Amino acid sequence: MRLRPIVALSAAAVSVLLLAGCAGSGGDASPTASGSASAAVDLCDARAASGDASKAVSVSGDFGSPGTATFTAPLEVPALQSTVITEGSGTPLKAGDFVSYAMTAYDAQTGEKLGEVGYNPAELLPQQVSADSPLGQIFGCGAPGERVVATFPATQSAAGQVYVIDLLSTVPTAAWGEPQTPTDGLPTVALADSGAPTITLPGGDAPTETTLETLKKGDGYTVQSGDTVLVQYTGVRWSDGKTFDSTWDKGGVPTNFTTTGVVAGFQKALEGQTVGSQVLVVIPPKDGYGEGEINDKDLKGDTLVFVVDILGAQKTPAQSQGQ
Repeated sequence: MRLRPIVALSAAAVSVLLLAGCAGSGGDASPTASGSASAAVDLCDARAASGDASKAVSVSGDFGSPGTATFTAPLEVPALQSTVITEGSGTPLKAGDFVSYAMTAYDAQTGEKLGEVGYNPAELLPQQVSADSPLGQIFGCGAPGERVVATFPATQSAAGQVYVIDLLSTVPTAAWGEPQTPTDGLPTVALADSGAPTITLPGGDAPTETTLETLKKGDGYTVQSGDTVLVQYTGVRWSDGKTFDSTWDKGGVPTNFTTTGVVAGFQKALEGQTVGSQVLVVIPPKDGYGEGEINDKDLKGDTLVFVVDILGAQKTPAQSQGQ
């Protein structure tokens, strides 16, 4: 599929979160959040203007399925332009929102269809919208249900392209699944209005094996090995109950990483779970950062407790191509 760099919005726009530790680096082995929400900006002013190029494209097909674009090629595209085909409904976007979207791409020079992505589960990771992001410049303060034609000028590495892009939904920044009955003897979790968890440890010894509990059961895609996931998380030490890292403490902005790029216990908490779920996992040192003396400098030797909200997932390229 020869889609323009806008596809990079899906997989690589947010820095990878490394839960795997910093072996040999001497650095902090705990995870760090990937970024912070953009400052509050009126996205209505960020939308690219409609122009002759985007207006020249006719679109057929229903919202939520690949759109068919018709235009006379070659289409001259002097700048990014955005024309609304179908108005959305509901709450307008604001800076910092995460959205799911889908798109179909065409070569502006030849009219050839280049590909489509996002119309099947887990093909694109939800992305954060800001005034200086491509999605912010395409949708502005549009609402879910909006379909847009966006035209991109040629670059040194790519011909001009035409996109039909559907704004499918906004994505909550906390798990939305059905609450499950908690298991006695495991840490308990209380949620703030924002969704931020407070973890209370039980008395007694820590489990010697990785222990999972689904606190909320989502109804979305089932995460597979190697997928990229969008999550919120909080981690505490079993030894003292103190939080050592949390996306909620860094502005409440979700982050992403691959399931195979984290410690074994965290990987077990992700794979096989459904998007929308909240998972509690207790990770002994052998599935975490290794055995050793518990200390304040790293997480070696400590049993860790995470609460993880799984907000989105994107399949590996091999999985997507196998559909």
